[in-house]
Amino acid sequence: MQNTRLNNLFDTIARNLGQWFANPWRRLSLLLISFLFGFFLGTAISTTAGQRAEIDIWIAAVLVFLTEVTSRIFYSQSFFARRALWVEVVNLLKVGFTYSLFIEAFKLGS
Repeated sequence: MQNTRLNNLFDTIARNLGQWFANPWRRLSLLLISFLFGFFLGTAISTTAGQRAEIDIWIAAVLVFLTEVTSRIFYSQSFFARRALWVEVVNLLKVGFTYSLFIEAFKLGS
């Protein structure tokens, strides 16, 4: 890439955020927020899709596809070797989402 001002600005912002999230407590809080946001998304999507009985199958197919793509990215050797923060955040978002769907299924089954 060319070394433009905008590119330098984005590089500086990314480097500063990386240093800011190097603190273990900030990293843990970001991962916890990601998990809880995934839990919220799972509850919101299942409730919204359940109200309209027309698109349940399509929503389920899209969600399974996104979950599988996320798993593929997280468990691939190249991304896991780098241990990028955004990969861990997306994986915990997926875990919270899946956990929320299981809880919703248990609520509907009882």
